[in-house]
Amino acid sequence: MISGAGLPLRLPEYTKDFPDVALVPIVSSAKAASLIARRWDKQYGRIPDGFVVETPFYAGGHLGASTIEQVYSPELALDVAVPEVVKYVAEELKCDIPVIAAGGIWDRTDMLNAFELGAKGVQVGSRFVCTEECDAAMRFKQAYIDVTKDDIVLINSPAGLPGRAIRNPFVSAYLEGEVESKPCFANCLTHCRYKKDRSTFCIAMALVDGCLGNWESGLFFCGTNAYKATKIETVEQVMRDFFPK
Repeated sequence: MISGAGLPLRLPEYTKDFPDVALVPIVSSAKAASLIARRWDKQYGRIPDGFVVETPFYAGGHLGASTIEQVYSPELALDVAVPEVVKYVAEELKCDIPVIAAGGIWDRTDMLNAFELGAKGVQVGSRFVCTEECDAAMRFKQAYIDVTKDDIVLINSPAGLPGRAIRNPFVSAYLEGEVESKPCFANCLTHCRYKKDRSTFCIAMALVDGCLGNWESGLFFCGTNAYKATKIETVEQVMRDFFPK
């Protein structure tokens, strides 16, 4: 199980009846990895089964930074964070759990660069959106094919974190302070400004609208490389790009 959206300090508690489930938190720094590992070891007698190190420089969706200004902090770059987490795992945890690089991984070159940093694997998101197997609406996929670099923007999420998304009518209105929200249907987040004071929008509803392809009212999260998508491929074709014969 890969877990993002903040520090999952209590995750082992939810999987205590399923001891064979691997727990792999997403972190943006060795500091975050250390905090999680120490808390899990103290409270649950276990450590993570791996770490996904995701850089907010290039990733899509919610980013591992406290503010938009922190998104481009040098210490959160992959070439800094991955080696630091690899070193922490080897020297402090003294184990051989995998460190997986994420954020901006688009092709084989990106993957090999991550391996050079010490990663044992990569997590790829945006590249697989424009595949036949992706279950998002075709309008969602078309948004990736149509997007330009300038259309990919940072927003302040209702969850209190910066996020990266495609500028569409919904996001444009939000950035101008004019957005209206559909009613919340999930009550899913502890820290949600919409739930607290209705000052923003229900992110769950906006993400569902995006997945369904509702261009006017949806939130279309993406990574910085989404503009590189030019066509609909199959997963097999994408994998052959990463691992050519």
